[in-house]
Amino acid sequence: MSAPAARGREAAMPFIMLTVLIDMIAIGLIIPVLPHLVGSFTSSATEKTMWFGVVAFSFGIANFFGSPIIGGLSDRYGRRPVLLVGFCGLALSFFVTAMATALWMLIVVRLFSGAMQSNAAVANAYVADISTPDQRAKRFGMLGAMFGLGFILGPAVGGVLGGIDLHLPFYAAGVLALANWLYGYFVLPESLPPERRRRFEWKRANPVSSLSGLAQIQGIGLLVAVVGLAGLAQFTLHMTWVLYTDLKFGWGPRETGWSLFAVGVMSALVQGVLMGPLLRRFSPRRLAVLGLLSSTLAFAAWGAATEGWMMYAVIFANLLGFAGTAAIQSIISNAAGQSTQGQTMGAVAGLNSLMAVIAPIVGPALLSVVSHLPRGDWRIGAPYYFCAVLQGLATLLAVRHFSTHQAASAAQPATTPTAP
Repeated sequence: MSAPAARGREAAMPFIMLTVLIDMIAIGLIIPVLPHLVGSFTSSATEKTMWFGVVAFSFGIANFFGSPIIGGLSDRYGRRPVLLVGFCGLALSFFVTAMATALWMLIVVRLFSGAMQSNAAVANAYVADISTPDQRAKRFGMLGAMFGLGFILGPAVGGVLGGIDLHLPFYAAGVLALANWLYGYFVLPESLPPERRRRFEWKRANPVSSLSGLAQIQGIGLLVAVVGLAGLAQFTLHMTWVLYTDLKFGWGPRETGWSLFAVGVMSALVQGVLMGPLLRRFSPRRLAVLGLLSSTLAFAAWGAATEGWMMYAVIFANLLGFAGTAAIQSIISNAAGQSTQGQTMGAVAGLNSLMAVIAPIVGPALLSVVSHLPRGDWRIGAPYYFCAVLQGLATLLAVRHFSTHQAASAAQPATTPTAP
């Protein structure tokens, strides 16, 4: 799957940034309409909520098992061919979803899509391949900015297309995925040279083994729990944002869309523009802790908000929260070996996928307990108080990990024999 033109180019950030942007716009296109597509096959709001949870669960569980495999394959065969296969799989899943005539078809295709959609993990490994350790935090931030920009453009366009026809965003997403395949085939260069590749092993690709191996990498340890707790908090927010803002403030699709637009703008601004200045002021470790702490406060504030404008105020105030993820990714990437970046990032993506499986169960359940309360009641924020607790625990574990690791590093020279 190598085009001569692509082979002649040196891998660089602009190539992978454009790849991720196109990919994220395609995925973002379907966000506003997928719940409504599920609802078209149900007869009540209760059924719609239940079956949307099943569809979300299907994607998450398939992604949990698929991400370590895809990451391991990229360590063996290179990033580019794995990305190209992923784009083909995504295009097929979008087109089949658009033509689905029954719920079981949606569930099957989301299983397939979840297994194939590990492009983010491979893209992170691509960035690690072409970056020195001190560049990675900033460059992961640049990649995060592309996710944020895609999150701005995709849902906005998807909402407009969905207003014309519910199936149109899926066709558009499929076309974009095919365009990304063409870009990848003719333009995107390979980032992993043959001498840095390693043999694929099914044992390492097992999601449980990959997570265990991730925790054993020196310098990662408790960060696995940090990523898991923070990921569960984020996915719980994603699963409840629309329902929560409806119950709390009476928001409809328009208000929800603008709030997600604000999240995308902040993500792109912080990770794409401010990441460099932040890293000049703070080390990746300190930035990770400050980001986790900022997000903890943000979740608590979202839960306690009594007016819609307060949600926007918290989004804009949570500036450091948008930088924390990139800082943690850079720390994990630097701890991994050059030949295991795909496996490592696949394991991280698999862990996040596991949290995406749990969130649709936990978040809506918490919200259903308080859904009878009057609009504006602070107790409706129960899911976000839960998220704040998760994020707070993640912060404490991160502080403990960095303190222990720093102490061990400081003690290392004292235990090393002096050369005669």
